[in-house]
Amino acid sequence: MSGGKLREFVYVSEGKLKQFLPNPRRFVRPKTVRLTTPVGGVDVEAATADNQRDRQLHLKQVDKHVGERARWFAEPGLQAGQWVWFEAPLRCVTLRGDYQYMVLFLDPAPGQEPEHERETGCRLLLHGSSRHLVGYTPATVDGPTLEGVDGGGSSMGTVFLTTAGQVVTALSLGHDPVAEDAPMPVTDLSGNGVQELIQAIDARPAPPGSAARMCGHARVTADLPATDCTARCVVASPLTVEYAYDLA
Repeated sequence: MSGGKLREFVYVSEGKLKQFLPNPRRFVRPKTVRLTTPVGGVDVEAATADNQRDRQLHLKQVDKHVGERARWFAEPGLQAGQWVWFEAPLRCVTLRGDYQYMVLFLDPAPGQEPEHERETGCRLLLHGSSRHLVGYTPATVDGPTLEGVDGGGSSMGTVFLTTAGQVVTALSLGHDPVAEDAPMPVTDLSGNGVQELIQAIDARPAPPGSAARMCGHARVTADLPATDCTARCVVASPLTVEYAYDLA
């Protein structure tokens, strides 16, 4: 057995892994077994113990491929669709209600991790599907107000999505279990809506030091600039999230 350190994953996106295919090679007939039935014989593909090993090898290959091309998430000038690598203390949460299938990873609120703030100069918000979590249970939090009613509070008013509601809806697309493997749509995220979402998560009390240090790779959804009141924020959808150990 190798003496190398093992990696402990928190999140692995099966959907993103399926987007990566090796270069075409000569077709190799899969191993089959011959079953004899009352009406003749039939060939079926043999189940092999190598399936899990192949999956792990594919993850390793994709991780290496992305890692060779990814930029540091705090670098300026990121564009939607680019790959980034990250390492940060992260909280993992879901929103109470209709969007519990979406999982969010968020770095600590301002003032909680001063060294991290100095190193990065920006916030990091990752959005993914809870079905891709690996043995990890996120905390459930109350999100921002997602809907409002036009008409001065009248019961006949029109229900509309708030700015935060539009952002949550946009981020959740592609993570809904009824839309298996749906591609992440290109959307213009409202900076105000993202900040309302972040502030709602920040407002939930969390014990000091409760954010675990994690690292991984993610595809950029949006790079939102700083304002007079808020820091720059990188929004991205992760391929992998794992615990970051001190390798020194």
